[in-house]
Amino acid sequence: MEFKTIIEPFRIHSVAPIQMTTEADRKRYIEAVGYNLFSLQSDNVLIDLLTDSGTGAMSRNQWAAIQHGDESYAGSPSWELFRNAVQNLFPFKHVIPTHQGRAAEKILFTAVGGKGKFIPNNTHFDTTRANVEYSGAEAFDLVIAEGRDAANLHPFKGNMDVVALEKFILEKGVENIPVVMMTITNNSGGGQPVSLENLRAVSAICKKYQLPLFLDACRFAENAWFIREREPGQQDRDVADIVREIASLADGMTMSAKKDPLGNIGGWLALNDDDLASVCRNLLILTEGFPTYGGLAGRDLEALAVGLTEIVSHDYLKYRIQSTAYLGNALLAGGIPVVQPIGGHAVYIDAKALLPHIPALEYPGQALAIELYKVGGIRGCEIGTVMFGRKPDGSEVPSAMELVRLAIPRRTYTQSHIDYVIEVCLAVKEKASKLRGYRIVQEPAALRHFTATFEPI
Repeated sequence: MEFKTIIEPFRIHSVAPIQMTTEADRKRYIEAVGYNLFSLQSDNVLIDLLTDSGTGAMSRNQWAAIQHGDESYAGSPSWELFRNAVQNLFPFKHVIPTHQGRAAEKILFTAVGGKGKFIPNNTHFDTTRANVEYSGAEAFDLVIAEGRDAANLHPFKGNMDVVALEKFILEKGVENIPVVMMTITNNSGGGQPVSLENLRAVSAICKKYQLPLFLDACRFAENAWFIREREPGQQDRDVADIVREIASLADGMTMSAKKDPLGNIGGWLALNDDDLASVCRNLLILTEGFPTYGGLAGRDLEALAVGLTEIVSHDYLKYRIQSTAYLGNALLAGGIPVVQPIGGHAVYIDAKALLPHIPALEYPGQALAIELYKVGGIRGCEIGTVMFGRKPDGSEVPSAMELVRLAIPRRTYTQSHIDYVIEVCLAVKEKASKLRGYRIVQEPAALRHFTATFEPI
């Protein structure tokens, strides 16, 4: 028998306090940091949905594994446990540990990028795009048309447009495309999954033109669960087997282990090419550490090895996806437009639809995110023109979508916390027509959303 209530497949083992604040407090706090939610002290946030990256709660088995961590500089047994756990799901020949995912991106694109190079993806996320562009290469997004329509109910809106990919290859030239990327799930596009059918088609095109296919796979387990739930013929498969098939279609991957591997820190670059692996290991030693720890402590490697076994649990993934949908469906029922279908790690409010009176270059997503904090102490993240509007040549253009991401940390908040989030969102909706936009006062040359300061218009 199926019951309506979604229960967490775990018990609370330890707790951390939440510091309660008033709306007057929060108005002072956000003004003091130039209206940038990244600059807030976390103690001044009630429900922190800024990111699901490194913010989850580790299990008792992970904490126990930390006590087993061996801190030998080279050849630690903790490294062997970590490498074996990675290769159990992603059997690539070379596994190169890094302190987090953007370090893996930096190493990869330093090795293969450069001026005159072009890197296609379904949709690059912020650090991926920045690392591509910092190398001198150009980043291009080739997501299907449905992926740019927030209300479209296509089950795999993260898919790459394979016709556009082949056209892109022919236009830019095979010799100018060092790698094709696929982000699973597609974070910038609303946490939308990619189907096995699409991955197979992209892999076939890459093989046709002898181009390596790399996965940005930090939410691989959630993507595999969506494949199991939504794709015909996949319903009886084990999630771990789906993950292995996904890996078999690619030539390498980058990973932020702060997402699905259930770590508070960590990542890796994995690949099959011996020569490229040699170049990347040398860059690792230069910037991160020795190849058997890569910027991590042995205890971190052990915790990640355990996390990789826990993340493919069907009980956990069912709870994870259903609990995210609980928030998204409640917002929809309350008349708040969100990206549909609901993604795995976050609910994305469509700020363009909720605040149509605020022009894109007055940053409706930022305006909405700030109001959610002021009204209820909820910290979300703008995924729109602030994040993606500034181009390498200095020009500014509106993003395809103006979203506010409410990313749910893993195993951290209870249903009552999420019910509170729903109440706050509904309260902000009631005053939506009164909200006004923001202008940027100061911004860095790249990744401006992290440190820019704003003022209300």
